[in-house]
Amino acid sequence: MKAMILAAGRGERMRPLTDHTPKPLLQAGGRALIEYPLQALHKAGIHKLVVNYAWLGEQLVGYLGDGSRWGVSISYSPEPPGALETGGGIKHALPLLGEAPFLVVNGDIWTDYPYLPKPLSAGQLAHLVLVDNPPHHPEGDFALRDGEVSEDGGLRLTFSGIGWYHPALFDATPDGPFPLAPLLRAAMRDGRVSGEHYTGVWMDIGTPQRLAELDRQLAGRGVTHGR
Repeated sequence: MKAMILAAGRGERMRPLTDHTPKPLLQAGGRALIEYPLQALHKAGIHKLVVNYAWLGEQLVGYLGDGSRWGVSISYSPEPPGALETGGGIKHALPLLGEAPFLVVNGDIWTDYPYLPKPLSAGQLAHLVLVDNPPHHPEGDFALRDGEVSEDGGLRLTFSGIGWYHPALFDATPDGPFPLAPLLRAAMRDGRVSGEHYTGVWMDIGTPQRLAELDRQLAGRGVTHGR
C-alpha cells in the first residue's frame, strides 16, 4: 500500500510562522511536523510515499530528499501556486499512487494512530478515521453508526485527516482545484464510506497556539522523535 502526505497548503492560520517556512517543516518536540507521520508510516510497514507541495516547496524537497533518512521512498507531486485543494491535490497525484486503494494523511496533525494497512471492503470508496470533537470544532464533521459514515444520523465526530481512498472516488472529477468533502458526501449517500472512531492521541496543529501546545506536551513527555 502507498500513502500520501498532504503538504501543499499555504498555512494562512499559521502566519507569520509560515511566511518563510512551509507548515510541514515547522518544529515541535525538536522535529519537523512532517517527520512524525513519516516515522509512523515506516513503523507500520508503509514505505512508498507521495508528498505534494506548493508554497515554499523547494524547502520541503530539500529537507526530505528521497526519504531514505526515515527508511521510506518519497515521490513528489508539485502543484501550481495556490495549490489544488485536497481533492484536486490527491487527483493530481493519482499517477504516482497507482490503481490500488491508498492512505492519505494530513501533514499538519499529530497522532499516535497506528497507520496499519487497511483494505477497503468490496464496493467501498473510502474509509475515514474519526476522532472526538476538539474544542475548536465542537460540531464535528460526519456521523458514524455501525461502521458506516454519513452526513448525519449518528454520533457526530471530527474527520481526523486520515483516510483510505479508492482511486475510483476521483472518477469524473475535474482537473484543477476542488475540495474532497463533496466527493465524500456523495459517496456517503451511496453507502460507500466506512469509518472508525479513534480515541487515542490526536491534535490538529493548525495555529501557532496549537503548535506551541504540542511542543509543550512533547517536551513534557521527553519526546524528541516520532512514534
